[in-house]
Amino acid sequence: MTRRYDYDPITSPSPGSWPGGRRLAVYVAIGVEDYRAGEGHVEDLLPDVPAPDLVNGAWRDYGNRVGVFRLLDRLGSLGIPPTLLLNTQVYDAAPAVTDAARAAGAELVGHGISNSDSLADLPAGQERDYLDAVAGRIEKEEGARPGGWSSPWLTHTPDTIDLLAATGYRYLLDLRADDRPFWLRTTTGPLLSIPYALELNDSSSVIGRHVDASTFADMIVDEFDELLAAGDGPLVMSIVLHSFISGVPFRLRQVTRALAHLAARRDRAWLARPGDIHAAFAALCPPPPATAGGRDG
Repeated sequence: MTRRYDYDPITSPSPGSWPGGRRLAVYVAIGVEDYRAGEGHVEDLLPDVPAPDLVNGAWRDYGNRVGVFRLLDRLGSLGIPPTLLLNTQVYDAAPAVTDAARAAGAELVGHGISNSDSLADLPAGQERDYLDAVAGRIEKEEGARPGGWSSPWLTHTPDTIDLLAATGYRYLLDLRADDRPFWLRTTTGPLLSIPYALELNDSSSVIGRHVDASTFADMIVDEFDELLAAGDGPLVMSIVLHSFISGVPFRLRQVTRALAHLAARRDRAWLARPGDIHAAFAALCPPPPATAGGRDG
C-alpha cells in the first residue's frame, strides 16, 4: 500500500484561519467534459443502450450546449467564483464553453484530455506526457499552466502523485481524507490535497446512487451548516456539479436553492477557488521538502 500522507487528526492544533478570520472555505467545481464517440470510458443515464448510442450521447452533450452556461450564470448571480474541471478536448469541441469560463473569471483545473480517458489505462511511460499535454494546452489557451489537477474517473497510478508535482501541478482535487487540506508526500516537490466531494458530487450521488434533486440540495445545505458550526478550521467544503447533470432545469432549481443558502452566509464562509485556497494554506502551513520516500509500502 502506498502511503502519501501522515495521520493527523482533526483534533490537532489549527494552523490558523482563512482570510477575514473565516474557518470555512467553499469552492464550487463544474465538471466540463467531452467524450470520444464509441470508445473508452463513458457516463450514461440509461444503461445498456446498443450502439450507436445516440440517447446517452445527446444527454452528455446537453452539458456543453446548455448546462454549463446556466451554471456559470447562476454562480455569477450569486457571487460565487467558479472552478471548471476541464477536459482540454473541450477547447476544440465546444470553444464557446471556455470563452464563457474565461469571461466569468473561472479557474481551470486540469481534468484530462477527454473523459473517455483514465490514467490507469495509459501505456507504461506515457503518464507524464499526458499530464504535461493537459497543462500545456491550458497554458497555450489561457497564458498560464493550471495549478490544480482532478483525474478523469478519479483514477491514479503509483506514479501519479510524483508526476503531478514534477510537471508543475501544485494541488490535487481528488481525495477527501480530511476536512482540512494536507500535504502529500512526493519525491519531486510539494503537492497539496484539497478536499474533494465524493458525495456532494452529482455524478456519484444523483446518477450513481439515484439521489433526487431536492435531497442533493439538502445534502449541500446540511454539510455547509455542520462545517460552519464545527469551528475547527481551516476547513474546506467542495461541491462538484457536472454540466449535463446539475445544469438541467429541475436540478438547477434545487442546486440554486442550496447555493443561495451558502452565498447568504459569505460573512462567515470564504467562497473561493482552489488556487486561492492553495495560496492561503501554503502561507499558513508551508509544504515539507520532497523526499525519496514519497512512495512506500
